[in-house]
Amino acid sequence: MIEAVKIWNEPNNKSHWDPLLDPEWDRYAELVRLCGSAVAAEAPGLTRVLGGMSPIDPGFLRRLADKGALDHVDAVAVHGFPLDWNLWPIEAWPDRVAEIRAVTDKPVWVTEVGVSSFGSEEVQAWGLRRSAELLTGLAPRIHWYSLYDLPRAWEATTRHREAEGSSYYRHFYMGLLREDGTPKPSLDAFAAHGGDLGLCQWFHFEDHRLDDAVAWLKRLGVRHLRTGLSWADSYRPNALDWFDRQMAALADFDVTVTFCFTPEHRGIEAHHTSPPLVAEEFAIFCADMVRRYATSGVARQTPVAAETALAP
Repeated sequence: MIEAVKIWNEPNNKSHWDPLLDPEWDRYAELVRLCGSAVAAEAPGLTRVLGGMSPIDPGFLRRLADKGALDHVDAVAVHGFPLDWNLWPIEAWPDRVAEIRAVTDKPVWVTEVGVSSFGSEEVQAWGLRRSAELLTGLAPRIHWYSLYDLPRAWEATTRHREAEGSSYYRHFYMGLLREDGTPKPSLDAFAAHGGDLGLCQWFHFEDHRLDDAVAWLKRLGVRHLRTGLSWADSYRPNALDWFDRQMAALADFDVTVTFCFTPEHRGIEAHHTSPPLVAEEFAIFCADMVRRYATSGVARQTPVAAETALAP
C-alpha cells in the first residue's frame, strides 16, 4: 500500500534541482503547493512529505515556509551521508534532526541515510550499525539507502560528476548487495535492525532487479519502503505497464513514493533537474499516480489517468 508521497527528491541539491533556474526556490515552492493540493484532493488522508533536504538546512526550510509551501505537506524529510559527502560527523545525526525540529512543527522523516562501501565494506557495516543506534526512535521513518549497488554501466543521478572526483564513485557502492546480487557484511547488520529501519530503493525503467529485490525485502523483514515514479519515464512507450508492474510487486509494503524528474521536453531547460515549464503538469502527474495506485488499488486501469500522464 502507498502510505505517503514525496514531492521531489533533494530539491536543495544541484544534482536534483537546478539552482541556476530557480535560485530562490520560488518555482519549487509553487510545485509543492500545487502537488500537495492535488494529492490531498485525490486522497485526503495520504501523508505528503517535502522532498528530502540534502544538505540538511534549516534556512532552506524557513525559506519554503515563508513561501507557503509547508502548508501543503504533512512531514518534512532529511537525507544524510556523513561518512561520504556531508561535512559533519556521524555522531551529529541527532543534532541535525534537532536543527530541523527547531524550525517546524512537522514530523521529521529520515528518508535517506547511507554509507558507501567504496573504501571498505567493513566500514559500511559499522556505519549502518552506528546510524541505526543514533536514529532509531528519533524519527517516524528511517530509510536506509540502499538495497543494491548501482550497476557500473548506469550513470549515477548527478549533473556534476567531474567536480566530485572520487566522491562521484561512491554513488555506485551504497547497497547492502553488490551489483551481482551477492551480500556484503552490511546485509547482516541491516537484518539485525530490520524492524526499525526501512529501505530506499530506486528502480530504473523496466529494472531487471525488481523481483529479486522484493524477495530480499521480504527476507529481511522490511515493512517500509521508499521508491520513486518518474514523471520523465511517464513519456516512455508502455510506461504505465511498467508502473503497474512495479507497484503491484511492491503492494505488500508500506510504500513512500517519490515523484520527481522533469521530462526533457517539459523543462525550462532540457534536463531532468530543470523546473517544469508548466508546474501544473507535474501536479496532474502526481494526482494521476495517486488515483491509480493509492485510492483504487494497484494497477487499476484508468484511461483518463493514462491519457493525462502521458499527454505531451
